[in-house]
This record gives sequence, C-alpha cells and structure tokens, in this order.
Amino acid sequence: MYLADLHIHSKYSRATSRDCDAQHLDLWARRKGIRLLGTGDFTHPAWREELRDQLIPDGTGFYTLREELRLPDEILGEQKPPKFVITGEISSIYKKNGRTRKVHNVLLLPGLEEAEVLAQKLEAIGNIHSDGRPILGLDSRDLLEIMLESCPQAMLIPAHIWTPHFSMFGAFSGFDTVEECFEDLTPYIHAVETGLSSDPPMNWQVSALDRFTLVSNSDAHSPAKLGREVNLLDAPFNYAGLKTAIETGEGFCGTVEFFPEEGKYHLDRHRNCGVCLTPDETVRLDGKCPVCGKKLTIGVQHRVEELADRALGESRPNAKPYESLAPLPEVIAASTGAAANGVRTQRAYAELLHTLGPEFYILRQAPLEEIERQAGPCLAEGIRRLRAGQVERVPGYDGEYGRVTLLSLDEIEAYSGQISLFGMPKKRTAAHPARKRAPKAAAPETAQEIVTAAPAAEQFNAEQEQAVTAQDAVVAVVAGPGTGKTKTLVARIAHLVEKCGVSPAQITAVTFTNQAAAEMRERLTARLGGRRAVRGMTVGTFHAICRELLGGAPLIGETEALEVAEEVLHAVEKGPSPRQLLQMVSKVKNGMDCAQAGLDPALFEAYCIRLKELRALDFDDLLTGALALEQGKNQPRFSYLLVDEFQDVSELQYQLVRRWSENGKNLFVIGDPDQSIYGFRGASAACFDRLRADCPDLREIRLTRNYRST
Repeated sequence: MYLADLHIHSKYSRATSRDCDAQHLDLWARRKGIRLLGTGDFTHPAWREELRDQLIPDGTGFYTLREELRLPDEILGEQKPPKFVITGEISSIYKKNGRTRKVHNVLLLPGLEEAEVLAQKLEAIGNIHSDGRPILGLDSRDLLEIMLESCPQAMLIPAHIWTPHFSMFGAFSGFDTVEECFEDLTPYIHAVETGLSSDPPMNWQVSALDRFTLVSNSDAHSPAKLGREVNLLDAPFNYAGLKTAIETGEGFCGTVEFFPEEGKYHLDRHRNCGVCLTPDETVRLDGKCPVCGKKLTIGVQHRVEELADRALGESRPNAKPYESLAPLPEVIAASTGAAANGVRTQRAYAELLHTLGPEFYILRQAPLEEIERQAGPCLAEGIRRLRAGQVERVPGYDGEYGRVTLLSLDEIEAYSGQISLFGMPKKRTAAHPARKRAPKAAAPETAQEIVTAAPAAEQFNAEQEQAVTAQDAVVAVVAGPGTGKTKTLVARIAHLVEKCGVSPAQITAVTFTNQAAAEMRERLTARLGGRRAVRGMTVGTFHAICRELLGGAPLIGETEALEVAEEVLHAVEKGPSPRQLLQMVSKVKNGMDCAQAGLDPALFEAYCIRLKELRALDFDDLLTGALALEQGKNQPRFSYLLVDEFQDVSELQYQLVRRWSENGKNLFVIGDPDQSIYGFRGASAACFDRLRADCPDLREIRLTRNYRST
C-alpha cells in the first residue's frame, strides 16, 4: 500500500516560486511519507523544460529526481524517494445550454512526450502559458476528446467537483449531471475529485456518482500542503497500475480526507456582510443575504443536498474506506494552543519528523506512548482524539478555511503536567504565580540550525539605550543584522508605558508580517506583566491596521483575487498570467504608473471595476482606503507610532506613516537600509533619506554591535 498525491496545484512555476521545484517536492514528499505525487502545469513550456532538467523517466510512466539533485541521506533518513507522474489542471470557461460554465479538470499523462503533443494542440486553441491554470474557452467535452486523440492512455478527472465557482457541479457555473458536461464521452470519465470541502459520505448521497472512483487530492498551493488529502492504493507501482486503480477501483483502497468542514466552501455565506448559514436557513431566505438582500454564496454541503437522492449516512455499493486527518502542524496547534504557523509549532514539527519518522506515520500509526515520550501528553491525546474522530469542527465558508479543535485551553493545562518539547507549563496555582521564563533552546531544524545570541535580558549597550530613551519627536534607528532591533523596539514601548506614563491606547507598532506582530505582542505582554497592561495597544501589519480603520472591510483572498484576474484576462488573447497581473496591479496601487509596472491601463481598470462589482477590496485597497480617510480621523492611537523594518515600506506605506504621525507626539522607525527585500513592489531603502528631508529635526541613532556573529 502506498500514498499517492496525484495532483499538485499547478500554480507552481519558475516565474513565481523557486520553492516549488522538483527537488523541494521530493524533500516534502519524503518528510510526509508520500510515495507518488504529481507535477502540475505540464502546459507551460518553461515548466516542462524544468521538469526535463530535474526528472528522469524510470521506464514505467513515472519519473524520479535526478541523482545529483537529491539531498544527502543524513537529512532525508531512510525514506524511499518518491516517484512523479505528469499532471496539469485546465480551466475551461465557455457557454453551454444557455449558461456560462466554469469547470476545472485534472489531466494525468504517462510522460512528458505525450504532454508535449497535447500542449501543442491546446496552444492552437488559446493561451496556455498562464502562470497557474491555463484558461481556455473550450468545452470540457472537447478537451476530453482532444486529450484522448493525443494520448489514449491519458486520464481526465473533473477537479474539486463541488466548488461553487469553478467546478463540474458548482452552484454558480456547473452542471447537474456528468452527462450534461461530457455528453457522449461520459464513459471515458472514470473518477471525480471530491475536493477539500466534501468527504466520501457526502458524495455517497448522490447515487449518480456510484460508478466513479472518488479520488481525494491535496490541491496543494505550497509543498507544505502536500498530503492534506491522499489516495491509498495497492497496485503495481507504474502508470498502468495507477490507471487501472483509478478507472476500475481494483487496487484503489480508499482515501485520507481533510475534514470537510475545514474546506473554504463548506457552508453558505455572504462574506461581505459576515453572514454564515446552513442550507435550510438559506432555503428559508430564498438564497438572499438577510443583511443586504444580495445573492448568497452557496456552499458545498448545500449543493450536495440539492443533487442528493440518498440520506446522509447511507453508504453506496462497494464504498471504499476512508479516514479523516488534519496536517500535523494543525494537530500540534489544536492540541497545544500554539499557532499552526508559529515558530514553536514549526520547530516541534521538524523535531517530530526527525525523531519519529514521516508525518503520515505519526498521524496514523506511531504508538501514542512514543508520541507522548517525544512530545508530551497534549499531542499524544490530540492524536488519539484525531484517530477516534473526536474533533470539534468550525466550518469554512465563502473562501475562508474552517478549523478543528482537539483540546480546550483548560484541557491543555490539565494534561500539561510536565514540560514537553512544546514548552507547555505546569498548571499554576495561587501559591505559584506566573513568572517570566528564560528562553529555552529550540529544537534543531531538519537540515541546519542558525544559532543566535542576543544581549542579556534588560541589558543594553549605549546606542540601544539612546534609542530606548530618546525624547525627540522623530527618531530613526539604523540597525544592522543581529543588533537587537526587536529587543530595542519592545524596550522602547515598555519605556513609554512604564517611565513616561503613556497610555497603551496611544501606542501603535507596525510590523511587516503577522508572525512578527504576534511575537512582538507576546514579548510586550511578558515584559509589561500581562494582557491587561497592553490592553488598547495596537500591534499589527499595515494591512491589519488599515482594515481595522476601515471597519473590518470585506477582503478578497489570494484564490479569489486570482479568479478575478482570470476573468479579466479571459478576453485577452496574449497577456500576463493571472498572478503576474496581480503583481502589476499591486505595483500601480503602491505608487507606480502603469507604464512603469508594464501594465495595460485597460486591464488595471477592468480589474478595479470587477472588485467594485463584488464589493470587495484587495490588500492594496486597504492601504489606499485608509490613506483616503479624513485627516485626523482615528488619530489618538497614533500619538506614539513605531515602525519596524522601515527599509521595506513602499511609497504608499510611507505616505501612511507620514499621515498617521503628522498630529502625533513621536515617530520612531527602525530598520536596515542594506536589508530591503521588497524592491520588487516599490519599497526603497531611500525612505530613510526621504524621512531626513521631510523631518529636519530627526534624530538618527545607529546600532552597530552585532550579537549574532562570533
């Protein structure tokens, strides 16, 4: 039996992410224990060329990573190298039976030669060089016909069939039957992909799907997401065996599932108004938002019930077994109270892989006693509950993921009778009040560990002391690598509160990432003696602060923004990819003109008009919207404004800093002009020079002592 992640989302390309090449996929597959995975977007010539450079055929229709690209065994351990199968995803947008249809289909092929032939035929029809899913005005039935003519051994699987906007059964642009979509070629469809927001029992409700193999693929947008859903097979380890298992079910042993409630489209909702409803509630409201009266986004559960002819819980004939799991970092977070993307969780994740083995072994098979010995009782109990299905689920809706909970905060404290690798404390009593703990040594990373040494707690060198206590109206701290920037910034805020009597509600600290904001809040809470001491203080990213100023404005996510870009580009014969369009639009909104950004003004206007129609904002709109607020509005919180990583502010963010601080008492910026990393979107380390010119009374302090290097 082996695990197969048949389709990796085709947003991987050389143009967008070097983290997603075959070498990184090989590494992640080993970490998770996956034997077979797909490589997406065979249509893009640059990606096909990269696959040829990195993969070699094994003679069975599968590929392996070239020997010279493999990482050393001491890093990968004893995990067998995965095999690759060539896949891609095509977005078809077309008119059929009086309606616009938007359907995504996954294609699997036995080799790059066959992919080359098929890609050339598709290129004659439309632009298939999009960075992401190629978009064609091609009927799904005709796509299947072209594929079969080019390569009879290829397979087409309708992708995430229940997703509202882009799928075969989608509520807004799909069909009611497979036959309506594929007509006379329906017999050549042997499997359907259930998607993240549904699981086998939901699909068993529709008897029309009984003859299809229900496959579950990760739809991974990054290597870390591999294996969110997988297929279990016991078949010959070659393309022919894979094809037989998918088309006949022989050797197809079942699936490992994402909890459907975690999917982004499980329930009905109107995101703009914050309304979330069950299918019954939506029916009673005639599909209209009870707040604004506009159409609701119909979720997967609702759409399944519309087409169902069986009750939930009734199985289909010859149903394959399945089990529901969550990715290990999410399990760690749900079992310990930590953040899934936090540093503590990621280090614990790496340590578990190093000591116990691949992720799927840990989630499905590792003895609980061994997990408890390595990671403590909280995670052991969390994994026990996960395996038993004892999971609390908060459903996702209208583009937002749901979440699962395994242990409550009280249970976490009760189970934490000892210090584990997660750093969970013993339960406190009145006789043992909370005390500040010295930082612990972190678990090593899988490949190498960078050891840093910061100044001792509450000890500052002369330059740091000047930065912490400076009373000037505008202070700019130029701090090189390893000079204690974050420590200095936190100490500056603590000094304002403790020594200067400044109310926390008058302080705003701006960071560039949510992770940095969370770390700063955690440090301030510990430094000032608890959450009450920081109540009212604003610590967040530019975007988070702007969204709060705009009253929690409706925000479009990355996936939805890409879909809007796809719609805008649909009528363009030759143009940028959807992701490239978003990058160009962002540059324009951050201060460039269209010519500088290389963007057709008509495309920029069309994108903005479409967002207005959806009554939604993208991330850059948060900044422009906040800048457009009346001067002086919401200013008390900016009496004392502190900006971290100042070298990375864009033109638009610089204007926000100046606007927010113009009626304030103190502006404090810190950063390193030599470490600017956001030049691609308009950031410039010259912002320090500009601030000097705009503020003649500016005081500049330089931190030069490096605590990171010996």
